[in-house]
Amino acid sequence: MSGLAPWLDGLPLVAILRGIRPDEVLAIGEALIEAGISMIEVPLNSPQPLKSIAALATAFGEQALIGAGTVLDPDDVGRIAAAGGRLVVTPNAEPAVVEACKAAGLLAVPGFATPSEALRLARAGADALKLFPAEASPPEVVKAMRAVFPPGLPVLAVGSITPEKVGAYWQAGVRGFGLGGSLYKPGDGPAAVAPRVAPFRDAIAMARAEQA
Repeated sequence: MSGLAPWLDGLPLVAILRGIRPDEVLAIGEALIEAGISMIEVPLNSPQPLKSIAALATAFGEQALIGAGTVLDPDDVGRIAAAGGRLVVTPNAEPAVVEACKAAGLLAVPGFATPSEALRLARAGADALKLFPAEASPPEVVKAMRAVFPPGLPVLAVGSITPEKVGAYWQAGVRGFGLGGSLYKPGDGPAAVAPRVAPFRDAIAMARAEQA
């Protein structure tokens, strides 16, 4: 079973806080967690990302899975771990980052776009796979690709995901979603961010009910 499974069993949404600043991250994080989010990533191309990760991990690390996104260099994994991050998400298929995560005891969710990439990442020890960009792989394609993936390896779809798209991807076997601009854009405050969770929560509940 994937080490990410307990987090996906709840509300399987990863909030991607691209561009967030350390001085605003706690208020946004608190609002998202209160709305039901339990996985948060701060992309490394955000301002002072390790400071934001450390703040989130200190404040919410017992109730949420905190980590980094847009991780391109294996050398960053140790710095993420030192900041208290437990999750590493990449946009690309880089087995070296996955291997560094496994060595450091972090969860790895690397990006893929083809079956060859996905299988290479699975062999490296990925805890889940990030379908990116999801716009390029409609649900029918995802279903076909999953037929050759290791059983029990979760797939998360990321890229222009809307509540209306959740059901079809879920039926294709996707078990989580990364949400960037649909949840948070730089400058958004907690009052703007929190209500955006509900439509996705409802869509996932409906998808689960239809599958039951």
